[in-house]
Amino acid sequence: MATIGASELIINSDGSIFHLHIRPEELADTVILVGDPGRVDMVSSFFQTIEFKRESREFVSCTGVYNGKRMTVLSTGIGCDNLDIVMNELDALVNIDFDTKEVKKELKSLRILRIGTSGSIQPDIPVGAYVFSHISLGADGLLNWYANRDEVSYKEMEEAFVRDVNWDENLPRPYFIKAADELVDLFKDCTHKGVTISASGFYGPQGRVLRIPLAMPDMLERFEKFRFEDYRITNFEMEGSALAGLAKKLGHKGGTVCCIIASRYHKGANPDYKPMVKNLVKLTLDKLSL
Repeated sequence: MATIGASELIINSDGSIFHLHIRPEELADTVILVGDPGRVDMVSSFFQTIEFKRESREFVSCTGVYNGKRMTVLSTGIGCDNLDIVMNELDALVNIDFDTKEVKKELKSLRILRIGTSGSIQPDIPVGAYVFSHISLGADGLLNWYANRDEVSYKEMEEAFVRDVNWDENLPRPYFIKAADELVDLFKDCTHKGVTISASGFYGPQGRVLRIPLAMPDMLERFEKFRFEDYRITNFEMEGSALAGLAKKLGHKGGTVCCIIASRYHKGANPDYKPMVKNLVKLTLDKLSL
């Protein structure tokens, strides 16, 4: 088995992985991802016991126990580029031997759920609602850098989307990733069924115009009208497709659940959204500890 070079897998002097600064024994099999480093404290405040907390750049981590279930909560910062770091390093922590620098013969599958905030594009999904991303639509291009991305993308939906919304050929080829069935089932009784676009930015890539015009000026209308089977595009965020896509490629169970804090359709938003997110955090912890 090939040894992974020191420049490809960087291990810190304390035995932790390069960016996350987590050691293999510190990581739980259930991982909650949040974008905001400050949200780690919100999640871990529900833990009955805490093993450790650590900060490294935007990556704040904490492992503890909630209702008898060991969990790790980790902040990722904003964007799919950060999720590329997070997902690869989480996988390395459980599936690469740090002593031999070789992939382990027996691979472990983590359960990885992102709790985020989002803007809805459908008129019937109000501010305060929860959306579980049954499918993540990657408009970020990240998964296209990895071999055999078509093996995990829902190609029929991808082709229909590119055709029906007249996708601009200068933009990255979108990919469509289904969430893990286990996580979908956990949240099906309390969330909207989502097809969530992961954008590569907050302004232009999500159809916002301040001073620069858009390449697709009517993109929100095109996305809102798109239908495929019983799916419709429901909301925007900036990380879920990288999580879902890399989880599929690496053999983990991935998914994203979001609290809607803005309605792009109705042009409304709630800047005081923290209480709504806290309720979603509690709901998520209860679901994951079943």
